[in-house]
Amino acid sequence: MNGCEETELEYALRGKAWKVYWFLLKTGCPVGVREVQRALHFSSPSIAFHHLEQLRELGLVEKQDVGGHYTLVGEVKIGVLRHYVKLGKLLFPRFFFYALFSTIFYVAYLALMVHSFTRDNLFIISFGAIVCVIFWYEAYRIWGMRPF
Repeated sequence: MNGCEETELEYALRGKAWKVYWFLLKTGCPVGVREVQRALHFSSPSIAFHHLEQLRELGLVEKQDVGGHYTLVGEVKIGVLRHYVKLGKLLFPRFFFYALFSTIFYVAYLALMVHSFTRDNLFIISFGAIVCVIFWYEAYRIWGMRPF
């Protein structure tokens, strides 16, 4: 995907269309118009239908011939989605894994390696704490950017 196409997709995926796309991404299975309407608290099914059709025209979803359910065709990494990793039906900020990894090794270091508070240990303890706090802050910040 080139920069121009990416910009067009980011422009098209705003507001309610973005919420519908996010819902389809999280759900991971075919959904109907009424299901989208209820899940996203739209005032009528026609609003959900409009945005599903908009996503279909963009080539991001397909409408099934039988049942009329919509299925996500492919994932696009635009906007805040660049910072997310999908595991099954769950979406996690990439920084969550960095924070978890650094925290586990920080705690392991504290538990196994620190026997006294020497100058070197104090530096490593301080540095490790700062790294963990930064990663957790970034994970929290990216989590707050999700559509709902």
